[in-house]
Amino acid sequence: MATSRLDDIDRKILAELQADGRMTNVELAKRVGISAPPCLRRVRTLEEAGYIRGYHADVNPRELGFEVQVFAMVRLHSQAEADLSNFEARCREWPLVRECHMLNGEIDFVLKCVAPDLSSFQSFLTGQLTAAENVASVKTSLVIRCAKDEPGVPFDVLEERIAKLA
Repeated sequence: MATSRLDDIDRKILAELQADGRMTNVELAKRVGISAPPCLRRVRTLEEAGYIRGYHADVNPRELGFEVQVFAMVRLHSQAEADLSNFEARCREWPLVRECHMLNGEIDFVLKCVAPDLSSFQSFLTGQLTAAENVASVKTSLVIRCAKDEPGVPFDVLEERIAKLA
């Protein structure tokens, strides 16, 4: 289902669930202005089409003892598709790596990592990441603080774009 196939109600459903994925279907239906049964059908259709990838709690890493957050910029020796895929597979296996994004330019990947402390991250960095096959270099930046951490997409920007195209 392409974005253009989403109607106003679908987009409202997505925006509401993005803001609060725990609300009941009855509350969601009320907020988007339809009855509960068609609202539930629409949510299931949006899930099946891949617009909704899942539901999860936004946990506080620091409260759970993960005091360190680091961005690691990784450059590989080879950018052949098999080598890129192998590195991505390794990243999925490393628990400290929470996000892995392939980039264009000088850096091949940026990884968002968390660790309980600097010592734990250093052990991961030297024992696994820099030692991994095909890794040419790793540059790290320790996060001092986070000024914004907004999940999802800005639906107001999407609505403005759709209005301009109409």
